[in-house]
Amino acid sequence: MIGRIVEVADDRRHLFLSRGFLVVQDTEGERKELGQVPLDDITAVIANAHGLSYTNNLLVALAERCAPFVLCAANHNAVGMVWSIEGNFQQAKRFDAQIAAKQPLIKRLWAEIVKSKLQQQAAALEATGAPFVPLSALVRKVRSGDPDNFEAQGARRYWGLLLGDDFRRDQQAGGLNAMLNYGYTVLRAATARAVVAAGLHPTIGLHHSNAGNAMRLVDDLMEPFRPMMDLKVWQLHKQSEGEVTPESKRALVRTLYDDMQTSSGTTPVMVCAQKLATSLAQVFMGEKDKLDLPLPGLPLSLAASLQDD
Repeated sequence: MIGRIVEVADDRRHLFLSRGFLVVQDTEGERKELGQVPLDDITAVIANAHGLSYTNNLLVALAERCAPFVLCAANHNAVGMVWSIEGNFQQAKRFDAQIAAKQPLIKRLWAEIVKSKLQQQAAALEATGAPFVPLSALVRKVRSGDPDNFEAQGARRYWGLLLGDDFRRDQQAGGLNAMLNYGYTVLRAATARAVVAAGLHPTIGLHHSNAGNAMRLVDDLMEPFRPMMDLKVWQLHKQSEGEVTPESKRALVRTLYDDMQTSSGTTPVMVCAQKLATSLAQVFMGEKDKLDLPLPGLPLSLAASLQDD
């Protein structure tokens, strides 16, 4: 399902539920209603302001629809989510299968994800005219479980090639780093919904293992899609957009709706994430052998816009 990412970034807002709609109301003056969005159309709500208020009924209604309510810090990073504990009619069986998965299977699946991420990073570099062979050459070296940590090796090479030798990925920094934070936040929200809807537990990861991270599986599965956000940030930077603004936010969110090439045709990035989560559940259940990962290459409209630039 392709739904809407709803962001609320103004402190003077109150959110509540009314007849199946999320309603946004001004909290000052005459407390005018500013807009409505059908709950069934929402993929996620991004709470990106700190003076917001919202009703419990709204959060319950969103959770019933597997639409996460994402809480953001000042650096645009997600710091918390409210989501459903009942995402799929086979949830209990899939939880059990997820927990029972053996290490050889988990390592093989993580290797598939690492290879896909490296391929997408190489495609992003190629699109910018940067050397991409250093990334694509790593793909064939990845072994089960990625014991050589080519995922991290690739990242060290990738950022310098994409954004310049002076760039350092720092989640607490502003500028391009803040734009990346925001892009990853919306991608993480969409992936979280996909994971819960697939009947998987978001904390039981394949590779990410931070004990304080409740979204380890979400962070695993979003890895192949990160380069899409990276490339959009690169493009915005080339267009002299260097900060998080309403315009850059809209551009980053639109990336989720862009079509990617898959083995079954072109599919929006958001749906690709859903297919990946569902295929993982099927692998755990013994119904499928491999993950449904996107084919190497850029989202179609993003590739076209880069050619126009």
